[in-house]
Amino acid sequence: MSELFNSIDARTRLAGTNKLEILLFALGVDSRTGRRETFGINVFKVREVMRTPPITAAPDMPPAVKGMVSLRGALVPVVDLADYIGMQPDSPRDIMIVTEYNGKTQGFLVESVDTILRLDWEQMRVPPQMLTSNLGGLVTAVTELQDERLVMMLDVERVLAETAKEDDAMIFSGISSLGRDDLTILFADDSSVARNQIERTLAVLGVKHISAVNGRAAWEEMLRVASLAESTGKHAKDYVQLVLTDVEMPEMDGYLLTKNIKSDPRFAGIPIIMHSSLSSMSNQQLGRSVGVDEYVPKFEPHRLSETLGRLLLGHKPAAATTN
Repeated sequence: MSELFNSIDARTRLAGTNKLEILLFALGVDSRTGRRETFGINVFKVREVMRTPPITAAPDMPPAVKGMVSLRGALVPVVDLADYIGMQPDSPRDIMIVTEYNGKTQGFLVESVDTILRLDWEQMRVPPQMLTSNLGGLVTAVTELQDERLVMMLDVERVLAETAKEDDAMIFSGISSLGRDDLTILFADDSSVARNQIERTLAVLGVKHISAVNGRAAWEEMLRVASLAESTGKHAKDYVQLVLTDVEMPEMDGYLLTKNIKSDPRFAGIPIIMHSSLSSMSNQQLGRSVGVDEYVPKFEPHRLSETLGRLLLGHKPAAATTN
């Protein structure tokens, strides 16, 4: 399995090319359907693949969280992905994909890993509504391979958010309104969990928003704003004061969206925040190479609200007072 990942170290920089590399894996044959589905995860989120070490069970954990393993002295939670999505496979999941995103490390149990593919984000399509409904919104993109297999990209950010069991009240405590009712931002994210948290953060800040499920939809919204501004004799910045974008999105990723906006003079002066679970320094540098103004990790509403306040108003939003 180590040979499989030699290619990751040698990969070229993909920022601005609308390309990605995905690791294919299987969770087993679903006893209900008799099918073996193929899933994918962005290699930027994968640290290593290994045989599953002994798992220590932990009390008071969600059913899909099987316990913890010790990796080089660090305790890592282990999630059985088949269990999490409600599959009933008839084979063991004795391979573990160790992932690192949102500043956290976790292991995902899978039946097997296949290969690494380089694809265009244009090949990754928004999943049909029926598939989204059946899997509870866990699939963010789908693509068809040359051998006619369908590959489904799981919303692993959602898996982390729903198994971390964070105190929802604490997540938003201390955030207060910016005190303005004339601010609008456009945000793009293919994760329903991420979109929900962004919307809740903006609601607390009192900022209006336009939402998009991927970069292509966001770019189309920006073109619509540019046309509106031209027809009214105003600037696009009069209608949208800031763009917030994820990196990984079907059809058009956040790098290409940023590159398109920054290269179009109609959108001069509109800052772009990259809001991603890919929070390593290398990914931040890739974002800045295409013109990103700020980089904020996902699922950190306080850091997002501080950055929004600074870019929209030029200062930090006041902290909420408590009695």
